[in-house]
Amino acid sequence: MGNERLKMMILAALFAALMGVGAQIIIPVPPVPFTAQTLVLPLMAVILGKRYGTLAATLYVLLGAIGIPVFAGMKAGLGIIFGPTGGFILSYIPAAFLIGFIFEKGGGRTAAGIAATVVGALFVLLAGSVWLKYMAGLSWTGAFAGGMIPFIIPDMVKAIFAAVFGVLVRKRLETARLLPAALR
Repeated sequence: MGNERLKMMILAALFAALMGVGAQIIIPVPPVPFTAQTLVLPLMAVILGKRYGTLAATLYVLLGAIGIPVFAGMKAGLGIIFGPTGGFILSYIPAAFLIGFIFEKGGGRTAAGIAATVVGALFVLLAGSVWLKYMAGLSWTGAFAGGMIPFIIPDMVKAIFAAVFGVLVRKRLETARLLPAALR
């Protein structure tokens, strides 16, 4: 039991690091850049499940909050979290839980993974856009035009890819006994 828990915590730390790497893969579009974080987030939630996926997302946010440059453009600190894009970053934590929860309730099937990752992506876009509106002093139209609309199609493609690939990876890791068959 203890070994399994340690293994999952190590995987959560690995995925937190992958989130940091994904944040550096950027297509700069103001006010919110396109990054690969929104590919890593659903992937880790499907592979690790709600508990350890949420742990990984929390660890990622905490690393950035304390000053380790894991956010887009090698940025870090509370100024980023409480800045215009902070809502997207903070939403990763509940989104990871939501994705993992829906996926697990759906029996770990690919269809459940797709539904979970699409819902998670929409949650991130919505929460981030609402935060953007208030923190950047934008109108609702401006916030959704800058923080949601340009990202819907790319994030849906990433979500579906993450679900399909994540289910495949998860099954292979379960078969190799590197992941428990039923995550709690």
